[in-house]
Amino acid sequence: MFKNIKDKFLKMTSNEIGIDLGTANTLVYVSGRGVIINEPSVVAVNQKTGRVVAVGAQAKAMLGRTPGHIVAVRPIVDGVISDFEVTEEMLSYLIKKAEELSKKMLGPKVVVGVPYGVTNVERRAVRDAARNAGAREVHIIEEPMAAAIGIRLPVREATGSMIVDIGGGTTDIAVISLGGIVRAKNLKVAGDKLNSDIMSYIRNEFKILIGEKTAEDLKIAIATVIEHKPALEAAIRGRDLVTGLPREVIVTDSDIREAIGPSMDTFLESVKEVLETTPPEILADVMRNGIHLAGGGALIRGLPEVLSKYVGIPVHVADDPLTAVARGAGIILEDMDVFEEMLIQNEDELPTRK
Repeated sequence: MFKNIKDKFLKMTSNEIGIDLGTANTLVYVSGRGVIINEPSVVAVNQKTGRVVAVGAQAKAMLGRTPGHIVAVRPIVDGVISDFEVTEEMLSYLIKKAEELSKKMLGPKVVVGVPYGVTNVERRAVRDAARNAGAREVHIIEEPMAAAIGIRLPVREATGSMIVDIGGGTTDIAVISLGGIVRAKNLKVAGDKLNSDIMSYIRNEFKILIGEKTAEDLKIAIATVIEHKPALEAAIRGRDLVTGLPREVIVTDSDIREAIGPSMDTFLESVKEVLETTPPEILADVMRNGIHLAGGGALIRGLPEVLSKYVGIPVHVADDPLTAVARGAGIILEDMDVFEEMLIQNEDELPTRK
């Protein structure tokens, strides 16, 4: 009797929170409310005092604009924690903000998405950071599985589904059947790599130095992987490497296509590699159901058409691809009994899959 009363009280006074701990953005899903927080994974730290100055959007606005003693850092690199203490501060801020918005009192139950194939040490770091940030209970789920659940693919059925989650730091390519990942590959070609490609191209071709934020804005505004009509163009400002003075140039979608071309080739080849090792029965299901794109990279113009032509399989972009992982974590929380096996698989101390 007392256990039932305790469980009921915990349910009334605690949150259930799903977190997509991304390299570029961290999204927070609260049960019954949906995705209520979408903040950049950036933290500004005062090096003199060691205190956190800003988190999320406020900190991102400081990138490249801070005085010497304030540093804006990204604590998540390639989907895993690179700075434990700063990640803890960021998670603490986001969990507290979620609790304030949903008006609950006790520590939340949390499901956190991590990239496919992270090591046990990296997985433990995520769990410890979430617990230290105030979570009562922490479960880990691999992001391609969470994204597939978030876009309502039949992951628990005896049918093959293929998901490609193109995030900021990593791309997860996975084939799923009967609640498990059959074949998968984790790729470092993702949003940040494309930003780096654009920065290098602008430096080499136009002799102008631009920052990461400018490169990202350029990618969002005019990036295409096929010829676009009418042509897209944007003005960018940066430092002329010859004179050292500010200069403005016009960049076209053709320039960006050339800049990100090699990375796109690697991406296409990686999808093909996963398909080549997929069992034939599951491959037949994938051919029938198509490949599903999630993550911010799914929004690059022309990518579905190019991928479909390259592998000969229909490609579908998920509705609201940016929130797929967070929504999947939320669905798992709201029906924990159904998805318990998937969480246990991810909680086990298993060797990293190749």
